[in-house]
Formats: sequence, structure tokens, C-alpha cells
Amino acid sequence: MSDVVSIPAITEIVGGLRYGFAQGTTRPEAWRRLQLEGLRRMLVERGSDFEAALLADLGKPAIESQLAEIGFLVAEIDHALGELGRWMRPRRVGVPLMLQPAAAKVVAEPLGVVLIIAPWNYPLMLALSPLIGALAAGDAAVVKPSELAPATSSAIARLLPEYVDRRAVAVVEGGVPETTALLAERFDHIFYTGNGRVGRIVAHAAAEHLTPVTLELGGKSPVYVDDSVPLPAAARRIVWAKYLNAGQTCVAPDYVLGTADVLRRLAPALSDAIHELYGSAVAQNPDYGRIVNDAQFERLVGYLRDGEIVAGGRSDAADRFIEPTVLRGVSPDSAVMRDEIFGPILPLVEVSGLDEALGFVSGRDKPLSAYVFTERAEVRRRWERETSSGALTFGAPVLHLTVPDLPFGGVGPSGMGAYHGERSFRVFSHEKAVLSKPLAPDTLAATIMPPFTGGKDQLVRRWLGKLR
Repeated sequence: MSDVVSIPAITEIVGGLRYGFAQGTTRPEAWRRLQLEGLRRMLVERGSDFEAALLADLGKPAIESQLAEIGFLVAEIDHALGELGRWMRPRRVGVPLMLQPAAAKVVAEPLGVVLIIAPWNYPLMLALSPLIGALAAGDAAVVKPSELAPATSSAIARLLPEYVDRRAVAVVEGGVPETTALLAERFDHIFYTGNGRVGRIVAHAAAEHLTPVTLELGGKSPVYVDDSVPLPAAARRIVWAKYLNAGQTCVAPDYVLGTADVLRRLAPALSDAIHELYGSAVAQNPDYGRIVNDAQFERLVGYLRDGEIVAGGRSDAADRFIEPTVLRGVSPDSAVMRDEIFGPILPLVEVSGLDEALGFVSGRDKPLSAYVFTERAEVRRRWERETSSGALTFGAPVLHLTVPDLPFGGVGPSGMGAYHGERSFRVFSHEKAVLSKPLAPDTLAATIMPPFTGGKDQLVRRWLGKLR
């Protein structure tokens, strides 16, 4: 890991960024484009550095690093560069007749200095994706990578200053003390991705300065499968989404709901899909990742006792390897069903039918995503109408992240606020109302709405006349 920034230096860093912002450094569109282009160049030119770091931290294969981290960011930057002029353009709005002649518009202005706190599971993408929005919006930013992914944190701290303006972007490495010191500073927005426990700490610290926050949290994202779909095809999509990054994805399918008959037929289809995707010797497959640390490994291995293993189940503590695993006969009250799994274990939970499945999901914390496999239009309508989640997808788990114009974020315990595409720009902007009215005599008094009754008409006209 790079040298951790000292606690006193954090105040100086934030002060320096605020000075640079106050000088107007970040406001021009040309500057914003230059930073986004620099970020893109870094990802392309130093992609191998980031691949090596992600492999060291998470055993993440190069193809997965390119797909889900580096390539995802490059596509997001390209989208921002293509749309930036439109995003920045003031939006004209109508003015009521009583105020005419006048003009009104909404101007997106930078918030100021923002703080981005990233998690360990996608340590590159989730550190830099919010930064794309902040740079597009014209903000200065502090990026705090996760100390639990030290190689990636070090790579970001080393490389980012080479490609973007150091007057406006800083990286602060470290653990709890450094994060605590950052949260004691005044920021104009805090963007946090991680778990709900730390999210509450961030929100509490932000409240001290009345700082707005975006909290990208998580939760137990359910899958519902009924008998109207081809189960082998559904199984392949569930397996790909679940075991990406060894299950350490905030929007990964957390558990599967289905009737006894559907789950009985789905279980072997899931096993076949795992074999098709990863082969029979998963531990030797270079395209399958590892658990981030020993504490997470031990927590996950404990869940293997919460059901009957019908696929996978093998593990190796020395390598922090857990095979893609499917559990059936899982009780809704078991430990694996209480917390977000965040690993390669997929419980199958039996329900009597659609009504019980809807009640099961609605009776728990609102998830970050919900995934439904059905060909029945009425079933789809009921999931839209009767459940609440950050996102709802039919037949395509996780892929909603790749659609720039779809908001990505949670609801309730799964998060607060959304980003991606234009919403990333809006998150880090203030929409300022601007009204312009000429100083012509009597313009307000002469265009007053129909006369008030009871003598109030003259009072209102006299009051408006003072504005001439």
C-alpha cells in the first residue's frame, strides 16, 4: 500500500481542493472534458496495472476485470463525453402569465468539494464511477479507496494523480482513522458505497455539516422463478449473475424463491450451468475469483451448514476458495437468510406460489434489486405493483447496471439516491433556479391575475407596484 496520508494532512488536502474550486478551476467544460479524457487514458494505458491489482486483492481474472471494472468505466466515460454538452446546457422553463414578460431557466452548477468512499468488492469501478459524475459536474473530489483491497487502493493512489488535475482530485488511503478524519471535514456531498452499518455512520457525520449524501448499500436481492420459463436457460443466467466476482456483487442474486416442483427441477439445472460455466475443477479455473479476506471466508463457510448442498460446497481456507454452491431445504429463519450473503452460496427457498413469494419479499427490507423469471404478464404486473426494490428486472439479473439511462440505487435500507449516466451528473450538481424580468414600469401590477374580491385587488396591486 502507498504511504497512508497523515490525519493532519487531510485538512490541508481538503482545504487545497476547496481553494482550487473557489478559483474556478473546475468550471469550464474544456477542463471537465480534459479530466474525463485523462481518466479514460489511465484505464487504457495502465489497464494491466489494475488487472494485476485486482488479481492480488480478489483473485479476479483479467477478463472479469476488463468486463466489470475497466471496460465498464471506459464505456461510462464515453457516454459522459458524448452527453456532457447537453447535460451542462441550461434548461428553459415556462413562466406564469402573471409574471410576463420574463424568462426562467435551471442552471446546473458544481456543488464544490465532494467525498467518494469506495468498497472492496469492485474496488476500481466503484471508486471511479462516482468520480466520473463528479468531474463531469465540475466538482473537486477526494477519493477514498477501500483498505480491504490494498493493491487496488495503492494503484489508484499512484496512478490517478498522473492523469487528472491534482488541484481538483486527491486520493486518501487508509482505514478507519483516515475515514473518520475525512468525515470530520465539511464536504458539499458525500458518496458512499458499502454496508448499511457504515452507511449510518456516514449519514450521521454528514448531518453535522448538513451535507447531502448518496448511500449505495445492498441487501438480499431475491430471484423468483415459476414454471412458465425454460429452467435451463433461467439457470444459466442466474449462475452467471450469482457467481460473478465469486458472488461478491451488491446486486448478485441472493436467494431463489420457487415452488417445490420448480426448485426440484431447477437445482440440477443450476448444477449443470455451474459446470458449463466453470468446469469440473473450479479451483483450477483462472476465470473464477477468490474471497477477499479470511474473515469473510470464515463467515461464508459457516453458511454451508444452513441447507442441503446440491452443488459445490468445497472450500480451501489457504486459498480463500469457495466453490459455487447451491443449498436447498433452506429455512427462511436460518443465518444464511438473515444477512446479505455476499459470496458464492445460493439458497433455494420453497414457497407455495406467487402470493407467498410476494409476501416474503414485501415483508423484509427493500432489496437493491429483484429478479423475476416468468412469461406470465400478470405475474410481471404484480411484481411491479406489489414489491419495492431499487431495480426490478425480468429474465436478466445484474444487466440493468449496463443501461446508462436507468438509475442505479436502492430504496430504504438498500440505499438512498441513484446514479449512472445523466443521474451521476445530477447527483454532483446543484440545480439553480434563475429568473429574469425586465424593469419595465407596471409590468407586475398590469399582469396580475383576475381581480381579488373584497377590496383585496387594490391592496395586491399596490404591493406589486412597489416592485416596479
